[in-house]
Amino acid sequence: MSDLLNSSRLKPLGASVSPKEFFDYAKRVGAEMLDLKFCDLLGTWQHCTFPLAELDESIFTEGLGFDGSSIRGWKNISQSDMLAVADPSTVCLEPFFSRPTISVIADIVDPVTKEEYNRDPRHIAKKAEEYLKSTSIADTAYFGPEPEFFIFDEVRFDQNQNSSMYQIDSVEGAWNSSRFEEPNLGYKPSYKGGYFPVSPTDTYSDLRGEMVREMMKVGIRVEAHHHEVATGGQAEIDMRFASLLQMGDQLMWYKYIIKNVAKQNNKTVTFMPKPIFNDNGSGMHVHFSLWKNEKPLFAGDQYAGLSDAALYAIGGLLRHAHSIIAFTNPTVNSYHRLVPGFEAPVNLAMSARNRSAAIRIPMYSQNPKAKRIEFRCPDPSCNAYLAFSAMLMAALDGIEHKIDPGAPLDRDIYAMTREELKEVPSTPGSLDDALSALEKDHEYLLKGGVFSKSLLDAWISYKRDNEIDEIRLRPHPYEFHLYYDN
Repeated sequence: MSDLLNSSRLKPLGASVSPKEFFDYAKRVGAEMLDLKFCDLLGTWQHCTFPLAELDESIFTEGLGFDGSSIRGWKNISQSDMLAVADPSTVCLEPFFSRPTISVIADIVDPVTKEEYNRDPRHIAKKAEEYLKSTSIADTAYFGPEPEFFIFDEVRFDQNQNSSMYQIDSVEGAWNSSRFEEPNLGYKPSYKGGYFPVSPTDTYSDLRGEMVREMMKVGIRVEAHHHEVATGGQAEIDMRFASLLQMGDQLMWYKYIIKNVAKQNNKTVTFMPKPIFNDNGSGMHVHFSLWKNEKPLFAGDQYAGLSDAALYAIGGLLRHAHSIIAFTNPTVNSYHRLVPGFEAPVNLAMSARNRSAAIRIPMYSQNPKAKRIEFRCPDPSCNAYLAFSAMLMAALDGIEHKIDPGAPLDRDIYAMTREELKEVPSTPGSLDDALSALEKDHEYLLKGGVFSKSLLDAWISYKRDNEIDEIRLRPHPYEFHLYYDN
């Protein structure tokens, strides 16, 4: 089994695979089952497993049926039948089943019209790539996200009519400096002191290394892994950039692998942006560039070595930032991280090197192929297919209309007065604000049929009904501290 895992992908990610190659590969690795995965509206993988002996080549054309009404944000019960059509370019060996099993990502199709479902996030990513090529501006959009996450030893939470609680714990938590551990040896990363320490302070090098090895087995190219700023086991693993659809697929694998490797080691992982009070939250800075005919389009002689196209792309991202953020920062918890006055990138401006700006231009290399822009607002709770597609559509709108990004913000944010900061636009203060912006500003997303009004309405409705309103209805434990004795 270990030999099979060392070469678990049939071909490189995105490569064409014929049905015959697929079944030959399944026979060669001794697989008896096919695990079919697809992404729901909010960005979580769903799956169903089938005996391979009962399948034939039609899984790549006709697909396999399932109940779409049970998937969040999709069909109602009167129109529930849907098809999951396997994408042969995603074939690999499932890493976490006890017996050899083939894993394939599926696209969702309407069984009556045979059209791809317009609320399938992977369909949106494919449409965005098609639209990019149709504009003749570029033919490839590359994305390089930097997802951060926390590794905890325990999490407990509950909510009912008369109580509400959560509790997390980590052997690395600074709050455990005085805990009786028989013996407590110290070496806890301090609050905001977790960036790049060596062992014994960083206790998770081996665990992150195991996560990286599993990613590499399914074809993901990893550039680095390290401890992040916060106490309590915050970490980051960086993937090499890839095209929009491929990176969307990779980020699904990324989350799946990290959570499962953690569980195998009796740990738990969260991509929740702000699980710890009074320390850094988890962001997902996204590096982005456009290419045409294998040549980079963002290198030039303008500000920070950028081209006019890159500056216009930044202009589009900044103009549409409030509505983009409804996808890149899609949870109520996201806005506990996006708070002015701290390190979060809430200032809607561009800057070379200033990490408090929403868009940074990395200056590590002057190689034109390395020239890119970094959108720093997103967090890892997002659905990557939707978030990256929204970013691309905003950038293309900026290039099409030559949107001026405005003056760069190269000052020390913390030295600016409140009056000066009023001149700098900032990110939405809540998910509700971001959704309201999306209601008003979404025409750029509808171009080329990439996003549909149906998807946007479903997204806004789901978020308001199932997240915003549900949190509004419940008293917060800290309110008892503030108001109980009033």
